Amino acid sequence: MGSLEKSVLARIEIKGEKFEIFVDPDLALDFRTGKKTDFTNVMITEEIFSDAKKGDRQSADKLKKFFGTEDAIEVGKKIVKDGDVPLTTEQRKHMVEEKRKKIIAILARESIDPRTGAPHPPQRIEKALEEVRVHIDPFKPAEAQVSEVLDVLRPILPMKFEHARFAVKIPADLAQKVYGALKTYHIQQEEWLGDGSLAVAVEMPAGLQSEFFDRINKLTAGRAQIKELKK
Repeated sequence: MGSLEKSVLARIEIKGEKFEIFVDPDLALDFRTGKKTDFTNVMITEEIFSDAKKGDRQSADKLKKFFGTEDAIEVGKKIVKDGDVPLTTEQRKHMVEEKRKKIIAILARESIDPRTGAPHPPQRIEKALEEVRVHIDPFKPAEAQVSEVLDVLRPILPMKFEHARFAVKIPADLAQKVYGALKTYHIQQEEWLGDGSLAVAVEMPAGLQSEFFDRINKLTAGRAQIKELKK
């Protein structure tokens, strides 16, 4: 068991009934996010409270009614997974920064500057983010926050999401080798030609164009035929 002094109070309220437990903040966060699969040492004490600060314990009847079990560990798991688990200042800072980096990576990969048709470098997006105020939710997936961040950034950094399509032909002696790399993109059509060469139509976020060209040309020593498919 961990230290009560370093614990935080996780809680859930169901139909007006409160259920509270003392948990180790780091282990509880790891369990909630899936980094920790077992519940060992997450709870500081194996007790469920209706008001932890007053020391009032919840009744076994209420546990059975709302959780289907009187087992404190099983109830604790559900509280940590579905209830409110306060983050420490350091935890929140770290999680927000990780989500911020993921959002920047998505914007750099999938958006372009409509003025030039080229992707924005991550450093440019990061600098723009520093100039605006945008709330980043530490628990919400980065993908689900992109739209909100985009709305805030657009007035100072024009960007839009576009997809590009390319027809690619790979020589027969390189086709098997390059096929695996092509599969990391969205292949819309593929055809193995009579001479053993490979022809595909691939689609990707416009921001990935440069990376795609560099990757395929490197794998084929410039022998691949790549042509953009206009919409």
